[in-house]
Amino acid sequence: MANSKYEYVKSFESEDEVMYPNLIVVRIDGRNFARFSEVNEFEKPNDERALNLMNSCATSVLEKYPDIILAYGFNDEYSFIFKKETKFYQRRASKILSLIVSFFTSLYVAKWNEFFPHAEMRFTPSFKSRIVCCPSMEVLQAYLAWRQRECHSKNQYNTCFWMLVKSGKSETEAYNILKGTQKQEQNEILFQQFGINYKNLPSMYRQGSCILKTEVDETVKIHDKESPVKRSRKMVKTVHSENIASRSFWNDYSYLCKELGCFEQNVNNIKHEYLKLFQSENKLLPFTWIVIRIDGSHFHRFSEVQGFEKPNDEQALKLMNVSAVAVLEEFNDIVFAYGVSDEYSFVLKKNSQLYQRRASEIVSAVVSFFSSTYVIKWKEFFPEKELKYPPNFDGRAVCYPSYEIIRDYFAWRQVDCHINNQYNTCFWMLVKSGKSTREAQSLLKGTQALEKNQMLSQLFGIDYNTLPVIFRNGSSVFWDKEMVTDNGVVAKSHKKVVVDHPNIIEDDFWGAHPLILETTSPRSLSLSLT
Repeated sequence: MANSKYEYVKSFESEDEVMYPNLIVVRIDGRNFARFSEVNEFEKPNDERALNLMNSCATSVLEKYPDIILAYGFNDEYSFIFKKETKFYQRRASKILSLIVSFFTSLYVAKWNEFFPHAEMRFTPSFKSRIVCCPSMEVLQAYLAWRQRECHSKNQYNTCFWMLVKSGKSETEAYNILKGTQKQEQNEILFQQFGINYKNLPSMYRQGSCILKTEVDETVKIHDKESPVKRSRKMVKTVHSENIASRSFWNDYSYLCKELGCFEQNVNNIKHEYLKLFQSENKLLPFTWIVIRIDGSHFHRFSEVQGFEKPNDEQALKLMNVSAVAVLEEFNDIVFAYGVSDEYSFVLKKNSQLYQRRASEIVSAVVSFFSSTYVIKWKEFFPEKELKYPPNFDGRAVCYPSYEIIRDYFAWRQVDCHINNQYNTCFWMLVKSGKSTREAQSLLKGTQALEKNQMLSQLFGIDYNTLPVIFRNGSSVFWDKEMVTDNGVVAKSHKKVVVDHPNIIEDDFWGAHPLILETTSPRSLSLSLT
């Protein structure tokens, strides 16, 4: 990481490690999925293809991350459970929840055509995620029981609701008929009015889907002259069980007990304090600028596999920019974004109440929507390149309390852009000239900006200051007024998200756009709410 006088802003980042002995559960939920399912004409109350798509994405998540042992999902949600001894990304909550939701979202978009080959995806899908900390196996058992009971009750209600609607009732009439009904009454409605025995419905609808890892022994012959040897291999399988929180289910899969622990008894009633624990979330400080910074995960490998141009691939940068534009258009509270390479920083207005300032919801929603757009827009920028595998990003939220500090944050990122781009330009020009990567690193070790500029000029005839400004300055994304003229006269104006590459270290840009970081005082906001 490059050094600059602005690096003090890193001190505002807080640690969010999930401490032992807590078991880590990442729960993801569809964001605006009622609308998404309506626009894409999902079958009601359950669309088997949509559920199989969710299951396929969850399976791929377990296959990618060895530390995830079990996943349970229904409808538009999934919970992923990490082994008890996991050190995945040092157990940092924001890193874990954002990586999982980003990868799941990218998979959802990438796999869409596999499950809906004749239906173009309409409306960008995205998810929210959060960390649920389970301090004991008893608490984890209660969590799984709670989610499976929710699956049952929601599916039973939705089955009744949509059968009533399909029979000619309006949605309001169906709602009023079911208001206050209990399990037995809903069963009677289904059986008496529609001849449906609820227990005969597909188990995936009633019980949800459980995806887990097991160990299987296989016989392997290494060499022809040697005896075969037995080796254990991890396998991911999908099961549907009436009670995934029961001792009998858990004991059927010894790998769960090995990596998570065993249940001592079956759970009957879920303690109220557990439900409060499952639904509690940390909120970010009020009246501070919230910055959501996202970074590509293992993007060195991704860019290599995809054959990105070095040191900068302009199409890849433009894909990042169009994804950032989509984020600003989706979230009205985001007023500015700055991006370079495989990272982007989004700042929310100081008085934002987006998701009641719950950190995990804000971070995951932004990361997920960005990831979704990136995959959707891939073909626009790389029409001749197949997306080899879904990318993913991690994110974090940091609060900055003053105008001066938020300005210094963006100055820090742009200084970093300049220093890193200058180094990478020299490095890759040396490599392209025939030097090995080790030789290029050795030649650049300890060099300053002036020496790098001289190297580019003298060895390669490159004036660094004439390189494309998108490479040197990065990209700024913000709302601006667009004037519409009629015969040279301004007829009207409207707001539009624009991408530019200005100097955001100096005052000129901010002076020309004072509304980006305008503030509302706590007093004036409280008066407006009374």
